[in-house]
Amino acid sequence: MTATAHRLPPGPRLPKAVQGAAFLFWQQRVMQALHRRHRDAFTTYLPGFGHSVVITHPTLVKQVFTADPKVLHVGDRGPLGKVLGKGSLFSLDDAEHLRERRLLLPPFHGERMKSYEGIFEEETVRELETWPQDEAFRTLEPFMRITLNAILRTVFGAEDEEFDGLRELLPGMVELGSKLVLVPALHKDLGPRSPWGRFVRQRAAFDAYVATLIAKAKADPDLEQRTDVLALLVQARYDDGDELSHAALADQLLTLLVAGHETTAGSLSWTVERLRRHPELLARLVAETDAGGRELREATIRETQRSRPVIGGTVRFVQEDFRLGQWTVPAGMAIVVSAALTHADDRYYPEAERFDPDRFVGVKPDTYTWTPFGGGIRRCIGAAFAHMEMDVVLRTVLQHVELVPTDEPGEQMRFRGVAFAPSAGGVAVVRRRTSAAPAGTTDAALVAA
Repeated sequence: MTATAHRLPPGPRLPKAVQGAAFLFWQQRVMQALHRRHRDAFTTYLPGFGHSVVITHPTLVKQVFTADPKVLHVGDRGPLGKVLGKGSLFSLDDAEHLRERRLLLPPFHGERMKSYEGIFEEETVRELETWPQDEAFRTLEPFMRITLNAILRTVFGAEDEEFDGLRELLPGMVELGSKLVLVPALHKDLGPRSPWGRFVRQRAAFDAYVATLIAKAKADPDLEQRTDVLALLVQARYDDGDELSHAALADQLLTLLVAGHETTAGSLSWTVERLRRHPELLARLVAETDAGGRELREATIRETQRSRPVIGGTVRFVQEDFRLGQWTVPAGMAIVVSAALTHADDRYYPEAERFDPDRFVGVKPDTYTWTPFGGGIRRCIGAAFAHMEMDVVLRTVLQHVELVPTDEPGEQMRFRGVAFAPSAGGVAVVRRRTSAAPAGTTDAALVAA
């Protein structure tokens, strides 16, 4: 398809194979170059999505996020849905998507989330006990262990054999699935040694664990007192009285894991990477945390998500001609809302290259220029959960260890298949604090994210 000025935004006229290869090998550089040249919108070829319109201007972003969901789909062509299963929120559109979303939203809002704070803190303290002192180490993997263990407890309600089994199975399964997302040509089971064949067998093992957890939950006489998400979903009912099938529940649990495990760990690792290069900010955060405050810490989390978004953007697939600003995007094309490019635009964030959490102190992020969780009816249902977890984990880290500043250059963005992470793993050097603030010192309104 050739882009024309009156129908599609401008873009490169190179063969799609060349554009696709450039994106795979130099994704950030290519997107940044196209943004500098075309600014608010451009047309290009993206592997996994095909010919796509990439947008960055908040007016256009609002159009996409508020569009009729019958016109802009995700599930029927979204690459994540193919890996997570047919029952995943990433696989569904229209009425089916809204039906599942209504069922999944309640566990991630309100008073129920307060019960998770202790779990986040416990898992962080346990991991911190293994951190070496005065020795450089990667923080990405420790944070991934924290977020995985926390999700297994708060979402899956897993313990004992199921907890240990899932903790061993899921890291490799998630890593392999992330790599397969954008390579649909490999989605063929050619035996247990083939990538997709290995993933299929890992998924079967995952489903077996979930079936056991569901059976245990249904047999639990104290089910109604449990706060884990699986227990709540086992009891949940659609408007017609039906319950979630085992397959749908497994797909949703895997979706919640993928959406909240590696992404949250990546953001925490980026936060450590940024703070070590901003010692004055780090000192202010420690003082605030010791005094029981959280405003600057919350702003720091949001600034990290702005300046180092672990998910580059969100996509919608056009079902019928869609009017987008001065252009018309035909059916069959994709529209990509680029969080990374919007977040880095000086028009919306003056001196966008500068890491400056104060820009969010006392300021609520704008809905259409700050989009680390997407937007509209498809905004991540676990956004408040993720923000709360990051807040508690960062608070606990600051209470127990001293992050040693560094003057080394900042780490680069590294693409891991779905999410971006620090290229060196968010390297840290820490020392135990001799006068740590009491654990759990924080404001009460943790879930008001």
